[in-house]
Amino acid sequence: MDVYLRTAANRRLAADFFDHLDERQLRTQSLCAAWTVRQVLGHLVMPMSASGWTLLWRTARARGSLDRASESIAADLAQRPVAELTQLLRDRADQAIDVPIVGPMGQMSDGCIHLSDCARALGLPIDVGLDDWRLVLDWLPTKQASRGLVPRGRLDGLALRATDQDWSWGDGTDLTGPSEALAMAVTGRVVALEDLQGSGVAVLRERVSGT
Repeated sequence: MDVYLRTAANRRLAADFFDHLDERQLRTQSLCAAWTVRQVLGHLVMPMSASGWTLLWRTARARGSLDRASESIAADLAQRPVAELTQLLRDRADQAIDVPIVGPMGQMSDGCIHLSDCARALGLPIDVGLDDWRLVLDWLPTKQASRGLVPRGRLDGLALRATDQDWSWGDGTDLTGPSEALAMAVTGRVVALEDLQGSGVAVLRERVSGT
């Protein structure tokens, strides 16, 4: 499956999702602690609208913190009209953006996870497909993902298994559940642990809470 094609399709899906939200929903806190739902939209368009020099300058202002720089840029972008941002997502959906460190799978995974950050917070059923989550789950245990989304050591000794498709990873303490919930929990969304089963739930909860 072409990662760029899936990323483009999910950008269009996200644009449709955000277009149908009202102001109350946009102000809702997402599952990503740094952002409201509206600010998540700002983050999703950031790679298409903020230059590398802008990110470097903001990082320098944030005393070297890439996370704080990203949060600041996303908050600024989120002040633009929603329709402008969603149109940008559609117009540049096919743009291949290889973000340093995490690469194209980082972009795809980021989009899938942040869409769920918003959908879960709002109690809305929108989601990407199981094939997309398979790609994300295959990538999250990698060394590349440990540089951005999954801290090193978080998955040590865990055996992950999806209950909605034929996918598994690792040996050790069982952690089972829907693909989306596995990905969300592995990337630090504590609420997603409620949708999982197995002794690994307690292990992962302790590790996530301690980071």
